[in-house]
Amino acid sequence: MTAGELLAEVRSCRQISRGKYRTDAGSAKATVPVCATGDAVFWKADMDIDCDGRRTKVCNKKTDPYFQPQTAFTSSRGKPLDSAALPFVVVPAPSRTWDYRKSGLTGGSVVAVIYEGRVRYAVIGDTGPAGIIGEGSYALAEELSIDPHPTTGGAASGVTYIAFKDSRISPIESRARAESRGEELARAFVGR
Repeated sequence: MTAGELLAEVRSCRQISRGKYRTDAGSAKATVPVCATGDAVFWKADMDIDCDGRRTKVCNKKTDPYFQPQTAFTSSRGKPLDSAALPFVVVPAPSRTWDYRKSGLTGGSVVAVIYEGRVRYAVIGDTGPAGIIGEGSYALAEELSIDPHPTTGGAASGVTYIAFKDSRISPIESRARAESRGEELARAFVGR
């Protein structure tokens, strides 16, 4: 599935969020709506780097002053996810603006993430602040050739997230399942 084919399906926005999101805590204006199609919800934002979860050489208190040793969703063994190894997306915590759960999404839901012509498949793996959108794991950033450093990395704009409704994979940490299910859902999404 090409980035162009997926982006063609999300050109127009049927906004489902009751308002818009900021891309960063310091952003003055909320500019990012959450939009819907029949099979997915999507947003177009930046990518901040989430390095939370399992402590690793690249994700820890020394590399990330905001490091948290847990993720909202856990592995099949009940452990925090590994941001350095698992491509995942962070969704805003449920709020009056938007509740991802009411859109058929949960931990392990499959997300196509597009940046500069590249498509990678990830899962929803964590939640973030209720008023901010646009965040992915260290591993996801690496796969998209985005600088994954938790404090200086990320992409300022140009990232599209397409989260497929009712697409939860198990176990959540299976990259192979996320990729194969993502390809299948993306083909159906563009009508192939």
